[in-house]
Amino acid sequence: MSLVLAVYGKGGIGKSTTSANISAALALKGAKVLQIGCDPKHDSTFPITGKLQKTVIEALEEVDFHHEELTAEDVIETGFAGIDGLEAGGPPAGSGCGGYVVGESVTLLQELGLYDKYDVILFDVLGDVVCGGFSAPLNYADYAIIIATNDFDSIFAANRLCMAIEQKSVRYKVKLAGIVANRVDYTTGGGTNMLDQFADKVGTRLLAKVPYHELIRKSRFAGKTLFAMEDTPGKAECLIPYNEIADTLMGENPPASIPEPIGDREIFEIVGGWQ
Repeated sequence: MSLVLAVYGKGGIGKSTTSANISAALALKGAKVLQIGCDPKHDSTFPITGKLQKTVIEALEEVDFHHEELTAEDVIETGFAGIDGLEAGGPPAGSGCGGYVVGESVTLLQELGLYDKYDVILFDVLGDVVCGGFSAPLNYADYAIIIATNDFDSIFAANRLCMAIEQKSVRYKVKLAGIVANRVDYTTGGGTNMLDQFADKVGTRLLAKVPYHELIRKSRFAGKTLFAMEDTPGKAECLIPYNEIADTLMGENPPASIPEPIGDREIFEIVGGWQ
């Protein structure tokens, strides 16, 4: 059986870039990885394949939504380090629910028998959990991972995600592996102080701290993972957290927990204490 991961976080927080680099780290350590983008803008796998690939919704439209007429080759592209990429896609703006498309993609994976063909399946999911469709990957995941930055909006979204994970854990096996602190800028003097306090309160930990570095942003726009970029100053330092995450996830019984979300007022207390 595959190790199934579901990556969440506030919109624009760097989930797709982080997901692609986690996938790359896992693949370079020997895992066969499938990364699934669950966002209508379908750019999760761009750093892996170097292109905007055909989405599940586009492929389904071509066969009048007859799942049985699709093969894995119709929706999967192979890219860096042998990582396979799949994009759920979404309906035209204003015409339907993107969460429904995520559910359709999960159904297609089951029908194609893909859950048993990979060591790791990573779902990169749109923003906050706002409906049943976008929370569907939690029904199958062994571990959820939250991407966050050291600010109020990000922590507020992370707390909502903890609520979703706690609720799903009642019926499913999913647990929270931890929070990845992204864009950590120690030059501002903040670091991860608020995230550290939040993680402690909800009963989890920081999986890794990804530094704020121009090379990570450049790799995204180049359509590459950080691992595929040329060796330049700072690259080795930036790769450390992704390798740390991969080592943790590939180890036996990675530390994980069912989070205990806090109230909105407690979040304000965390933020207010550092102003």
